Amino acid sequence: MSIPGFDAETAGNNEEIEMQFAVKTVEHLEAYERLISGIPPRNLKLTPMDNELHENFLSTFPEYASPEALRNLNEDEMKSAKGKERWRNFILPYEKRLKDYNFGTLVRKDSDRGYAEDNSILVTRTQFFAIEIARNRAGLNDKIYQEAQAKKQAS
Repeated sequence: MSIPGFDAETAGNNEEIEMQFAVKTVEHLEAYERLISGIPPRNLKLTPMDNELHENFLSTFPEYASPEALRNLNEDEMKSAKGKERWRNFILPYEKRLKDYNFGTLVRKDSDRGYAEDNSILVTRTQFFAIEIARNRAGLNDKIYQEAQAKKQAS
């Protein structure tokens, strides 16, 4: 989308736009946290193309076939020059197929913990979906669900 008279290359930071971005990002993480706390994560379908995203993710990033690599994301590796290039090549085919494919979204570094400042990485929506679909299928979000259910029963 282009805005007449707006040049992204020369535009400074606009506090209102940044605030809207932050609000949308927080709404997304809260919605996802409610989902994995209220529905067994293995049963979740996040997009109409979950299977394709999952297969493409594991073929592009075979290192994430390891539950440990998925459980604890290496932000430095993801954000290195090589990592950025790999991820860019991964997300581009979804540009016209996945809504907000490159919108900034937070993913948890450690799948055993909830969202927190020290447990969040800013990624694209496509990266988020790929990682979380893989985590759900590997059972790595089950701990969040089980803790939420135990807390609900204790109240």
